[in-house]
Amino acid sequence: MKDTKKRVIIERVIPQIDGGRFPAKRVLEETVKIEADIIADGHDHLAADLLYRKGGESEWRTMPMLLLVNDLWRAEFVLNTLGLYEFTVRAWIDRFDTWRSGLLKKYEAGQNVSVEMVEGAQLLAQAAQDAAERDRMLLQEKIEILENDDLPMLNRMEAALDGELSGAMRKYPDGFSLVEYDRVLQIRVEPQNALFSTWYEMFPRSAADEPGRHGNFKDCIERLPYIAEMGFDILYLPPIHPIGKTFRKGPNNTAAAGPDDPGSPWAIGGEEGGHKAIHPELGTLEDFRDLLHQARNLGIEIALDIAFQCSPDHPYVKEHPEWFKQRPDGTIQYAENPPKKYQDIYPFDFESEAEPALKEELLSVFRYWIDQGVKVFRVDNPHTKPLRFWEWLIGKVKEEFPETIFLAEAFTRPKTMYRLAKGGFTQSYTYFTWRNLKWEIEQYLTELTRDPVQDFFWPNFWPNTPDILPEFLQMSGRPGFVLRLILAGTLSSSYGIYGPAFELGVNAPRASNTEEYLDSEKYQITQWDLNAPQTIRPMIKRINRIRKENPALQQTRNLMFHPVDREEILCFSKYTDDMSNIILVAANLDPHHTQSAWVKLPPEIIGKTAGNQHQPFQMHELIGDARYLWHSEQNYIELNPQVMPAQIFRVRRRVRSENDFDYFM
Repeated sequence: MKDTKKRVIIERVIPQIDGGRFPAKRVLEETVKIEADIIADGHDHLAADLLYRKGGESEWRTMPMLLLVNDLWRAEFVLNTLGLYEFTVRAWIDRFDTWRSGLLKKYEAGQNVSVEMVEGAQLLAQAAQDAAERDRMLLQEKIEILENDDLPMLNRMEAALDGELSGAMRKYPDGFSLVEYDRVLQIRVEPQNALFSTWYEMFPRSAADEPGRHGNFKDCIERLPYIAEMGFDILYLPPIHPIGKTFRKGPNNTAAAGPDDPGSPWAIGGEEGGHKAIHPELGTLEDFRDLLHQARNLGIEIALDIAFQCSPDHPYVKEHPEWFKQRPDGTIQYAENPPKKYQDIYPFDFESEAEPALKEELLSVFRYWIDQGVKVFRVDNPHTKPLRFWEWLIGKVKEEFPETIFLAEAFTRPKTMYRLAKGGFTQSYTYFTWRNLKWEIEQYLTELTRDPVQDFFWPNFWPNTPDILPEFLQMSGRPGFVLRLILAGTLSSSYGIYGPAFELGVNAPRASNTEEYLDSEKYQITQWDLNAPQTIRPMIKRINRIRKENPALQQTRNLMFHPVDREEILCFSKYTDDMSNIILVAANLDPHHTQSAWVKLPPEIIGKTAGNQHQPFQMHELIGDARYLWHSEQNYIELNPQVMPAQIFRVRRRVRSENDFDYFM
């Protein structure tokens, strides 16, 4: 039963996900803002503390919360350790501050405050009962002054208003009115590249320079400078395990494979081994470790694809048939999405009685690759496995290895995608791939950047994948690829491309009305001409450099859309908390025609106030390095997609140096 004598109420503590069922997410060295609505009846002053601690600590750290406006309180602290933090809020009637405020008002009004001095002494005496020795001595000293009628009232007032006294009293909340929030909340602290990362996907078997040869890890090492030079910091490799031969798929996903067809890397497992083995033609485990080492020397992390499914030739099928669903005719159920059949893949049966042993084995797969040095994982189709399984598995991994990153490849219903993120996935693929119109982009990004979604769902924008060649890229030519690159890299702080298909503008579908690539690299080795004249590699390099040089682009939740009088042009900005870095992007969503429009910017972006309405500001266009002077909130933009479908501006405001020299910063 609630204690009706408790007057303080604590509500809307944020960040908070599903009533504290899941942790909110932040990154290492980020300053987290904890807010709460704290109210009480009457006019008494309140005080509040934030209590927080790192996972595993028993003692709370205490930080005073500040009243902002309209009963909103806030405290901030820096997250300096990976893993879980816990926090809660407590508040109480601040009888001392209430007394002191009333005392001052009466004194300044010329009223007799002798009785108030006695009341104050009583408050100090009550606090002294629990005070530490040093504080108790201070309180006793002030009590003697407040109670001394022989002293001038001015001296007694100075004692009552003493800042040191206020600090001492703040340490000893009124226990009668003290209320603690009814739950302990959590924050999971992720590594910094969990929020800001740039992904490049490549099939190792297609990395060889000589036509017809199966690529290997040594070829990947040779390719690393090319990837690093473009500015990518995560190289994602599709499954590197042995590939099954039974029901192996041929080119363009045909049912019959020839003797030299390599098959799909997602048909995992053969006589050489399963999820803890390496395809022999890719090299040895030592070669893979060398790839990890050489990549890290260039500032690149290797991301492995983890696909929990098996080819019919996987050792698990023979050793643990109880891990798979048995059909009435004695065969194992293969994967299918009618009318599509995937006879080369057996899904695991998580509802079997052998599930405890199965999930422990799957956990050991992650531990094995982490032991080799892998920190980043792209997980294939996690929404087709139990959601609680992922919450358990990622929780176990994060407990031991908090630096790990999990990217969910889950193109599924929004609430399922959100549940995967709440359950531990660091990042997620999104619907960006199919959001092309202005209203679609604005609506979707507004959803992703609102509370509480932004606190647990961190998007990773991919214009294409080996499975998805969107219709927009099929129809838009080179301007479309450049446009989607710029949007992906500026709307989201994490993005990726499937290359070299993307930088070379590959846009031929297998058939009309399909998003599958013609001659897909999923089913055959592809020889890429990385220096082909149509490459957009210089543009990729430029965009990635702009991202790394501008902190405003290194988070997603700071996104603001701006009014534009034409539906073909999208305009948005991003900014740092202190407004020292402001980026404005204007994009022509029509890849075929020049479009123009007037864009209106809010005063806080351009630094306008009532006193400087005519102060110009500089728009530094970062792609072409041009500079323009804008003089008002409303400005004209014209974009020819054949030249450049978008512009990225850094807003530079006029400032005056110590030598009275004006410059733009």
